[in-house]
Amino acid sequence: MNANQLINMVTRMVMRRLINGGIDAGINAMSKSKSKKAAESGPWDDEQGSAPKQQFDAKRAQQAMRATRKIGRF
Repeated sequence: MNANQLINMVTRMVMRRLINGGIDAGINAMSKSKSKKAAESGPWDDEQGSAPKQQFDAKRAQQAMRATRKIGRF
């Protein structure tokens, strides 16, 4: 291997980790903001009483995102 290949390999490894970290941080921020909004609204705020369903959906979305990130690591 020459120096150019080594530099490219190290650069790709570093960039991959930085990009994945940024994506994970963005996904976590989005899921936290959705769950925070669902937690702030009480079950009586909604006319149809769908606040518990929103909390369930947010929890399900967080679980799906975690599973997707785990699969992406391999």
